[in-house]
Amino acid sequence: MPRLTSPDVRFHDSFLDAVKEFAATTLDPATLLAQEIEQYGETWREPTEFAAYVAMLRAETERPRRPDWVPMTTLWYVADDTYLGRLAIRHRLNAFLLERGGHIGYDVRPGARRRGHATAMLRDALPECRERGLDRVLVTCDTTNTGSRKVIEANGGEFEDERGGKLRFWIRTGN
Repeated sequence: MPRLTSPDVRFHDSFLDAVKEFAATTLDPATLLAQEIEQYGETWREPTEFAAYVAMLRAETERPRRPDWVPMTTLWYVADDTYLGRLAIRHRLNAFLLERGGHIGYDVRPGARRRGHATAMLRDALPECRERGLDRVLVTCDTTNTGSRKVIEANGGEFEDERGGKLRFWIRTGN
């Protein structure tokens, strides 16, 4: 049964397989995933470098990797030892996140798409958000991303507006 979990080096091989899948698709260069593949893609193969990357992700709950970022919790979505995707919970919003990024960002590896994983990931992340004191979260998607819009709406997303090519939805985290 797939589940959200903290990043862990035991998913190294499967993570690398997922990166190959992502790299074979057309990625928006502005996304964090595209930037990470560009920055770390070659070094992730080395176990010590991958372990350092995992440690950095885990530390971001307290220390963001860049001064203009907010603390965030990164969770990986896995089934047994297979990496399926990831989700980031941003603990608060800065001006950029309020306009475009939102509290939650997620991606599913191309070979695992259209199976309900993104919907389940977002659903399973909402209690984590509530535990962090977030009564409602902002989740955004590109205006052209029908799949992501359906994921957000399936999780109770209430449409607020469109800004700069992004649809903005609020989701309540509690009952």
